Amino acid sequence: MVQGIDSREKRYVKVVSSTDEDGLVMPLSIEWEDGRVYEIDQVLDRRRAASLKVGGTGVRYLIRIGNAKTYLFHEDPRWYVEAKRV
Repeated sequence: MVQGIDSREKRYVKVVSSTDEDGLVMPLSIEWEDGRVYEIDQVLDRRRAASLKVGGTGVRYLIRIGNAKTYLFHEDPRWYVEAKRV
């Protein structure tokens, strides 16, 4: 492991999303395992990609919640984040 980089794990989360008439899925909010809900302020990017930190593939969303940017992955039918290992 590179010094200073925290290890990550795949953490499945509940996501509220909308699907338009063309089938485009857009996440609206994330619910963490402890019940905290985070509204997604903006989807900055959407593309098919793999998670290089925790493995897995699907649609990768670069999202903004407040001032923080992070990746959210849709590995149909589930959603996950690259969470810091505790």
